[in-house]
Amino acid sequence: MKKIYLAGPDVFLPDAIDEGSKLKGLCTDYGFEGYFPLDNVLDGANANELATNIREANIKMIQNCDIVLANLSPFRGPEPDSGTVWEVGYAQGINKLVVAYSTDTRTLKEKTQEMLKLGNVARDTNDMEIEDFGLTHNLMFANIVIGKDFEECLKYLQTIKYNGLKNQDNFSV
Repeated sequence: MKKIYLAGPDVFLPDAIDEGSKLKGLCTDYGFEGYFPLDNVLDGANANELATNIREANIKMIQNCDIVLANLSPFRGPEPDSGTVWEVGYAQGINKLVVAYSTDTRTLKEKTQEMLKLGNVARDTNDMEIEDFGLTHNLMFANIVIGKDFEECLKYLQTIKYNGLKNQDNFSV
């Protein structure tokens, strides 16, 4: 049974443990074994030590899984959660298969313009160009967004062969 690390800002939900159980249950329904970051029970003498322990435990969990399934929906703005993006990059760097979903599949430019109330402009309020490749996400990871929800990713994973599939292969919504 393939193991899936469930990356995303779902750990910040008020009912995060229940949400993690639900997602892991869906993994089981589709023939996978899900691992949610909050499965790790950790402590620390202070906030810095706890943060270090969480990071190290999540890294080990990613290393021990075959696949990372990431929630790259907008989080506190037009971009996904930065911790999730880091996990995606790390997993890709160690050649794990990574697939993702986003509840908002408008182009990154459209999301940025609307969420930041910029109107139809090419630059933000700091005069920085808004990425405009017509992709749903930053060009560095837009290719892994294959659906609009978690279950769509699980259905996709059931249909592919894992051997030889690399993260640079293009997926699309």
